[in-house]
Amino acid sequence: MAHHASAGAARGSMEIVPYSGELDLELPPVDVKRQDSLYRDATMPAHAGHHGQESWVRTLRLAFQCVGILYADLGTSPLYVYANTFKNGVGHPDDVLGVLSIIIYSFILFTMIKIVFIALYANDDGDGGTFALYSLISRYAKVCLIPNQQAEDELVSRYRHRAKPSATLRRAQWMKNLLETSKAAKISLFFLTILATALAISDCMLTPPISVLAAVNGLKLRAPHLTTDQTVWITVGILVVLFAVQRFGTDKIGYTFAPVVFVWLLLMAAIGIYNMVKYDIGTLKAFNAKYIIDYFRRNKKKGWVSLGEILLCFTGTEALFADLGYFSIRSIQLSFTFGLLPSVLLTYIGQAAYLRKHTDMADISNVFFNSIPSSLFWPTFVLALIASVIGSQAMISCAFATMSHLQALNCFPRVKILHTSRRYSGQLYIPEVNIFLCISACVVTIGFRTTGFIAKAHEICVVLVMVITTLLMTIVMLLVWKVNIWWIAIFFIVYVSTESIYTAAVLYKFTHGPYVPLAMSAVLMLIMIVWHYVHVKRYKYELEHTVSRDEVKDLLERRDLKRVPGLGLFYTELVQGIPPIFPHLIEKIPTIHSVIVFITVKRLPVPHVDVSERFLFRQVEPKEFMVFRCVARYGYRDKLEMANDFVKVLVEYLQYYVRDLNLYGVGDEPLKIIFHSARVDSFTWERKPTGHVIYAEEMLTPAQSFSEFTMHPVSMSSRLAHFQTGKMNLEEMLKIEEDQKIIQREVDNGVVYIIGESEVVAKPHSNLLKKIIVNYIYSFLRKNSRNGEKMLSIPRGQLLKVGITYEI
Repeated sequence: MAHHASAGAARGSMEIVPYSGELDLELPPVDVKRQDSLYRDATMPAHAGHHGQESWVRTLRLAFQCVGILYADLGTSPLYVYANTFKNGVGHPDDVLGVLSIIIYSFILFTMIKIVFIALYANDDGDGGTFALYSLISRYAKVCLIPNQQAEDELVSRYRHRAKPSATLRRAQWMKNLLETSKAAKISLFFLTILATALAISDCMLTPPISVLAAVNGLKLRAPHLTTDQTVWITVGILVVLFAVQRFGTDKIGYTFAPVVFVWLLLMAAIGIYNMVKYDIGTLKAFNAKYIIDYFRRNKKKGWVSLGEILLCFTGTEALFADLGYFSIRSIQLSFTFGLLPSVLLTYIGQAAYLRKHTDMADISNVFFNSIPSSLFWPTFVLALIASVIGSQAMISCAFATMSHLQALNCFPRVKILHTSRRYSGQLYIPEVNIFLCISACVVTIGFRTTGFIAKAHEICVVLVMVITTLLMTIVMLLVWKVNIWWIAIFFIVYVSTESIYTAAVLYKFTHGPYVPLAMSAVLMLIMIVWHYVHVKRYKYELEHTVSRDEVKDLLERRDLKRVPGLGLFYTELVQGIPPIFPHLIEKIPTIHSVIVFITVKRLPVPHVDVSERFLFRQVEPKEFMVFRCVARYGYRDKLEMANDFVKVLVEYLQYYVRDLNLYGVGDEPLKIIFHSARVDSFTWERKPTGHVIYAEEMLTPAQSFSEFTMHPVSMSSRLAHFQTGKMNLEEMLKIEEDQKIIQREVDNGVVYIIGESEVVAKPHSNLLKKIIVNYIYSFLRKNSRNGEKMLSIPRGQLLKVGITYEI
């Protein structure tokens, strides 16, 4: 039975009645249970994703930016696809039609259908990419290897807004049980995710060199004396400039580049139509898939191996999905369907028409520039060079987004992440990653020197990320989406079978280049696995050695323990309990601050967490010592505030908690209160067999003084009538106000940030491999990563570090 009650008179017409003494609030007795926010469930309102109410003005603006950020890589692939596919010449005139037909249907199948019109809908509340798929899966099944999940996490408004329809399906429950009960399934899922991530970062080292070098090679048609060394160093100079401008932000780069790429796509389409009409309009026959069959029948193994070069036509597709956090589904679909798709296909068709009439190796080696009218060479060359530079931008943006996800998953040493746009939170810049990619791209250019060798290395990154995306997409369809099982089976069979053929063709040429990105990916994966392994071990160690309630009480009641003025924020990674470093601190320095808050900054598998849902509090016994536990929850794309700003918000919500703890907690009886906003107009409460749940639609602001209600007993009665049983006297209200004043006073006395510097070493009896991983590799990574206080923007003058050693 549900009841609704309004607050009574409007605020503007409230009657003022003189008041003295005790408020007599006689209510029917109810079984009221207090909610412990760190250990029990709560109910929060659900909100739609931020892409649901997108305006067309914003869509068109983002669609325009899409052209500058996402499509230049796909748009510059015609510079080198045919040249690498027919590097040994054209064996049969119809081979050109066969390759063109494979390009057309591969582009439509893998880029348009799979990514743009299927995978983009598997976004994580507007975020895309491999990590977004993993985060989405981890919200519907407990697959995280770190045991820091809390029931309250699922109640964040963006956490599981589509869970209920899917949860009713038996196959979803089967998949959920499989992922949660099988350690092998958890590890395999994690391994696939970091493999795709490592490959994506490796791809970011290869895309800029191949795109820019292919464009620079066009100069040889007008400057035959230009040597390979000279083209290589020109490319290196351009790459250095490209990475240097990243610090200005994707938002500015997108608007700067979009007009150039737009003109580039129009020019390519026009040249494609020109070549098709001039040389052979019959190339349109390539839309007939029989030419694919004829191509493989004629060329057999050679034709199969050539798939490795043909798949370069959709390189950059993974960036469409990974960079979704920068844009939106509708903007990408709009600009892709009416902009990129017709332009790129017309370009490939035009080049095929040219190759039908020009089969000499000299024509094939630089077919793109050979096929354009001589009067348009220089404008086309300049645009090609700029577009190739811009094409690299998509992969660089992808690398920044990927590294941000890695940080949230605790899979990589800490790096500095800068948010470059106030309007779009997904637009990032990471200085360390930018420098690393710049150096790597230059080394690849100088070392490989030609697009052919880089292309072979590029292929393995593209195809393996495709396969992993298909596998994760299938899990999402089974676990999350309410899709007919036959559609899932068709998706899995079609894409796994076709992508396996491409993968086999690439791996066949393993010694000719693909080992390079695999070697780079192996190094990145080693870093990720070591960092995550030690992090999980350290967390479990602290969890097993948490300080019990009795021990905490004994520590706080020690006679030699001194309380100094101020607020002490003690940072820990544990979401429950008191970390073992706390008694270590008291043992060495028996002094603590008048108010202590144990802070855990936790990243949830959602892009964003609203500030109103950020903090979970619990008071540590004995209450008179003013010691609290707090979990500050952030999404993996949320920006951490500066330390001073964080304290202001923390203290505000801590005062909420102190007030509510005294208002709704009667002795030891638990009370469950659900907060929806910040002021009171109405309440909803529901009587259940197991207890009494109260929904407080709006509450007072934390800073409001309860003494003001001594002049407003009618307001006081209407606000508290549904919350308190028995009698509430003035002393209780003053106690709330006094506690709030104590907290504010200690904040004014000064805030000290206490960070545990825990050194992790392997136990003496550990095997040699574990000692190498923990004592050497992890230690090296930790010493060369950013300190925790820098990540949290803590002022040095307010920092206190506490050292301790853990043997794991």
